[in-house]
Amino acid sequence: MLIVGLGNPGAKYENTYHNMGFQVVDRLAALLGVKIKDKTCDALAATLFVKGEKVVIAKPQTYMNLSGESVKQLLGANRMKPEETVIVYDDVDLPIGNLRLRKEGSAGTHNGMRNIVAEVGATNIPRIRVGIKHDFGGELRDMVLANVEWEYRDVVGKALDDAAAALKEYIENKDFDAVMRKYNSHKSK
Repeated sequence: MLIVGLGNPGAKYENTYHNMGFQVVDRLAALLGVKIKDKTCDALAATLFVKGEKVVIAKPQTYMNLSGESVKQLLGANRMKPEETVIVYDDVDLPIGNLRLRKEGSAGTHNGMRNIVAEVGATNIPRIRVGIKHDFGGELRDMVLANVEWEYRDVVGKALDDAAAALKEYIENKDFDAVMRKYNSHKSK
């Protein structure tokens, strides 16, 4: 199983809306007691075994819009299929703090996911989207690269914790449908 959080590398992007995927997998790694630090396939990664199954948790270091290059390499190096992957990323079309889990579908408006679908050549990739839509009052590019405002820290923090918990349940139970039923009802308010 491959779990990939999307984001941009570097301290300057650490607490931005576009780094929700990185933040979720960091929380997942903490829950599982591993560190995402191994350099492989244009990513930082951690590898562990859960109930005899290999699990790779990764953060591509290619910058968001080229995430597919790293995901394609990770799938090949670990001999995994797209459907054995979960991609975690921010979504400007979902209200801030809401989660949406899907087993497959188009990339929507997210450039990182678009690049993954193009590079991997598949849409049957499970994903967890973390909603970031709110009244920003500026350009979309500026919003996704802005640090999360204080007024949203609690709601975003809860969503990140819930997304990490959902991934942990999926890794342990291998039932994405059950995880979807439980966490798709997560609302920020």
